[in-house]
Amino acid sequence: MAYPLDFMFNRLVDALGSVLNGPRAMDAFLLRVVMTPPWSIRVEDQAPLTVVVAVSGTATIAFDDGEQATVFPGDVAIIRGPDPYTYGDGTSPVTAIIDEGQHCVSVDGAELIDAMRLGIRSWGNSADGESVSLVGTYGVAGEVSTRLLNALPRLIILRDNSSPLIDLLGTEILRDAPGQDVMLDRLLDLVLIDSLRSWFATTESSGSNWIAAESDPVVGRALTLIHNNPQHPWTVAGLATQCAVSRAVLAKRFTELVGESPMAYLTEWRLSMAADLIAGGDRTLDAVAAQVGYGGAYALSAAFKRVRGISPRDYRRSLAG
Repeated sequence: MAYPLDFMFNRLVDALGSVLNGPRAMDAFLLRVVMTPPWSIRVEDQAPLTVVVAVSGTATIAFDDGEQATVFPGDVAIIRGPDPYTYGDGTSPVTAIIDEGQHCVSVDGAELIDAMRLGIRSWGNSADGESVSLVGTYGVAGEVSTRLLNALPRLIILRDNSSPLIDLLGTEILRDAPGQDVMLDRLLDLVLIDSLRSWFATTESSGSNWIAAESDPVVGRALTLIHNNPQHPWTVAGLATQCAVSRAVLAKRFTELVGESPMAYLTEWRLSMAADLIAGGDRTLDAVAAQVGYGGAYALSAAFKRVRGISPRDYRRSLAG
């Protein structure tokens, strides 16, 4: 059955909202990187998401398994972690390594962050280097964010993205003003949203199972209901009624597109939300249970331990340790 293009577009907009409700920058690591050959940076920070804007020159992003791409001026690269990769001129051996704490060292362990500092949020091996990039790295992602981000490709390249947001980010990243960190966090979010929105409009995105599920009029509707109302006592029959199909049709289409049954997905979504709320540390288990659709702390604990193999309290203690 064919569906109107505006319907499909609206479904993809809803899908985009689902993704971006998770990853939001907070004290993100932003840097203007200025390099001249030879240079090659090994990135082992395990960041959930990194946005790279190529301002001038060219650079190559290469993963250990051989996947790679070259970025040109105006391109935006979205890199989904945690796989390590190199970012460099494409031919030189590694000259610097970035670890999980965004510390930068030489291959023999010497600290480089101060030695290569070029000014406010600027770093590199030459003040007038031919390759200039804006790099924004998101911190640790919650479980809900990770589940959604994992549905994206490991590497997305948007060619010649001429958004005015790029110019604004390039200007603001060099400013030192009150509230600048918050300004840059929000700008990074906007660049990400704008880039993903552009990617969703390409034929490249159509191969994603997650996009196919979210854009399906039946399965996408069921996913929206689950995402927006996890506390509701959903059943397959209840979801099917809301989606105007039979239980059998919903169960079959949902499993085909999502890869698991509606109830299995609901359980995992609830527990992912619960894990993020527990990690926040400011809610009781009863409050968390109510927010994600369990009758109380006991019911939540039983489900959490059955699926995750650890109780919520032990999970919270493991994060503190």
